[in-house]
Amino acid sequence: MKFLVLTLISNGPDPVTGRTPSPNARLHRVVENAVQAEELGFDGYAVGERHERPFFSSAPPVVLSHIAARTSRITLFTGVTTLSLLDPVRAYEDYATLDHLADGRLELIIGKGNGAAQAQLFHVTPEDQWDRNAEGYELFRRLWREERTTWEGPFRPSLADAETWPPPRQQQIRVWHGSATSKDSVELAARYGDPLFSANVTNPIEPYAELIAHYRERWVAYGHDPVDALVGAGTAGFHLAKTSQQAVEEFRPAFAHRLALAERFGLPVVFPTVEDFVERSSALIGSPEQIVDKVLRYHGVFGHEAMHLHLDGDGLTPRRQREMLEQFQSDVAPALRAAVPSRPLTAPVPPDPDDARPSEGDSP
Repeated sequence: MKFLVLTLISNGPDPVTGRTPSPNARLHRVVENAVQAEELGFDGYAVGERHERPFFSSAPPVVLSHIAARTSRITLFTGVTTLSLLDPVRAYEDYATLDHLADGRLELIIGKGNGAAQAQLFHVTPEDQWDRNAEGYELFRRLWREERTTWEGPFRPSLADAETWPPPRQQQIRVWHGSATSKDSVELAARYGDPLFSANVTNPIEPYAELIAHYRERWVAYGHDPVDALVGAGTAGFHLAKTSQQAVEEFRPAFAHRLALAERFGLPVVFPTVEDFVERSSALIGSPEQIVDKVLRYHGVFGHEAMHLHLDGDGLTPRRQREMLEQFQSDVAPALRAAVPSRPLTAPVPPDPDDARPSEGDSP
């Protein structure tokens, strides 16, 4: 199994200290967390995309480019790229450029986006968001593969023998389709033979299991080999300690903070208590043995080969966060890697001779 760390770069009062980081401090902590994830042996680091309060993740290519400059091995992900909101040409230019700066260690997770502000900022509505997402991906996919593109669709202005630069570092890039509650993303992934990444965050396991099963059915219906279907899954929370009692008590302030945010923004409360959250959600809160058991239980239903830990450090000191990640790598990851074979993620592309960077002092 492969392990990613995910951030949506949410920002607000810390559940323990009550202090709200400055935007500058919050964004720099994201970069330091990615550097730490690589140092500790995680496979990937993902940055989401949101366009409303309380998130600072409106420009993932910018954040990931800075992370690319500070790392050398870890695979960089988006989680998700909201193609329903973006001009596919502009998105291609951003990510093809990032693909070079990351030396080809980039994978994308795309989706239609989430949040009410997108209708106001981008004039995308619930009625057209899925059509925009499908059109955006069709064009983005062609731009990545073609030297010149002629294209016409209902939303974006047409292209006639258009060139887009730079060409990407990877001739083909792995694109996952983020799936939460709709069959539209599942259908799109199966149609193109792409992997699926289930959100697996807001609800108990049943609706996500249903969508993953539907993905595998549609995969076969589109003529793909069932063996090639690839699934990833998220987690609703992460807190690792020596005992379940310690983990729950340490996580309790963060959970109370989540409930307060849900009430503030008028969101439905699916898990009313921290005990219910630990029991019925995908959250990994407990001892190493409990976390291994829970992941394997979900794997028995999903058959997933990759998972993310949603960890922004809320309520944790940097030292405590590092302890948890170190313990995950020493006491959890080895057991899961042994139990769940997985296909490789994108690795750095070996340089060509022409890729040699000028040394300091060389003339341009």
